Amino acid sequence: MSTEPLRCAGALIVDDQGRLFIQRRSPERRLFPNTWDIAGGHLEPGEEVEDALRREVLEETGWTVSHVLGLVGEYHYTGDDGIERVETDFLVRVDGDLDRPRLEPGKHTEFRWITEQEVAVLDEHRDVNDGLIRRIAENGFAALRSIGL
Repeated sequence: MSTEPLRCAGALIVDDQGRLFIQRRSPERRLFPNTWDIAGGHLEPGEEVEDALRREVLEETGWTVSHVLGLVGEYHYTGDDGIERVETDFLVRVDGDLDRPRLEPGKHTEFRWITEQEVAVLDEHRDVNDGLIRRIAENGFAALRSIGL
């Protein structure tokens, strides 16, 4: 078994109003069940981070990444499954019907768009993710401000 952390890519999808897309993980998920999350997931063997980013957005929402606006950050964490991860997150714009994402059946149960003033919703079930998703979203909103969006 590899001792390297598992690599992940995450997408902070932004709409024309400067809101971020979040989706609720299903209660049956092993990692971070029933919590709000951004689109993203693990890199497949030999896959580059940006390729995984595009694949995961398509798989989880049905949308295609049209623009990568910038890097939000790299986050190191150990999931409640005991596996170390390194997640690289990007601000992105997508093409598709933003009112009708195609959520992955069995993996996500609902979605919403949040403003910077609504990030506290990401603290729901904080005990299982230690506030990680809120920190990522706050950094995403800061990155949006820094590029003038």
